[in-house]
Amino acid sequence: MFVDEVEIRVESGKGGDGCVSFRREKYVPRGGPDGGDGGDGGSVILRAKSGVNSLAALAHHKHWKAKSGQPGEGAQRHGASAEDLRIDVPPGTVVIDAERGFVIKDLKDEDDELVIARGGKGGKGNLRFKSATNRTPRQSTPGGESEVRLIRLELKIIADVGLIGKPNAGKSTLLSRLSRARPEIAPYPFTTKYPNLGRVQIDFDRSFIMADVPGLIEGAHEGAGLGHEFLRHVQRAGILVHLVEPAPADETDPIANYQAIRRELVAFDPGLGSRPEIAVVTKADLPGAAEIRRKLAEVADGNVLLISAVTGQGLNQLVGAIAILLNPPKAW
Repeated sequence: MFVDEVEIRVESGKGGDGCVSFRREKYVPRGGPDGGDGGDGGSVILRAKSGVNSLAALAHHKHWKAKSGQPGEGAQRHGASAEDLRIDVPPGTVVIDAERGFVIKDLKDEDDELVIARGGKGGKGNLRFKSATNRTPRQSTPGGESEVRLIRLELKIIADVGLIGKPNAGKSTLLSRLSRARPEIAPYPFTTKYPNLGRVQIDFDRSFIMADVPGLIEGAHEGAGLGHEFLRHVQRAGILVHLVEPAPADETDPIANYQAIRRELVAFDPGLGSRPEIAVVTKADLPGAAEIRRKLAEVADGNVLLISAVTGQGLNQLVGAIAILLNPPKAW
């Protein structure tokens, strides 16, 4: 199950209390204070971990609590500190304060960590308060309180290339042809309910990650369809490959569809308007595909490719164009 948004409650451990104790040994008169300190409570730490691809593990575990530190004891025995509780999340997870709505941290890279709830410090035993003027201290301090936070985790997948376009434009089919990913493919809109990732091999030692972002519709930036849930995954993609279907089943104009998706991207995040883009007309085997390519070239920035994921036409040219954008040739 793919889960890209979840709200959880995290609670750190309480610090152990300091101990009030005095030595009670035979032949040791007035032994003095020997109360030990309490141990520190465990912290809750979020960690971006490679290999974790979804927030599904957190979807049914909404309360995460670290253990508390042990109290101090006599004979100068300090309480044991509790281990930190680490929660593994996918790289690209944004941590948001659920109550106030601000972003706490973006765990973008592998092994990024965030102490989201810090464990309470252990209290001091009465041994700590011994002085020349206070030989028999009877005071100690309690352990620090635990910290409780309600947070929302949002996953924005990290990919080199994002496939965008209207529903049924051929994104899933293209991903399945270029990589080993096997997304669901069917002849009806919104087959893809969540992003799929695949590794595309350029040559022996070069490859890139491609993401099939579910189909967008007009009004997506305002939440139409599954707009916000889909659009946030586009933000991480370094290159956008915009697929345009030459003969949509709903008989809409392909050029208008291209322009509508471009408007949705800019309305959601103005930075997406300047993101490198490759415009592609799919289903080249259909009548009129070449004419749609010519018309699209008049409104799209740069060359427009014509491909067919079924016959393989133009796929090598597409991979080559992506490779050039990922690694531009150096000027001599």
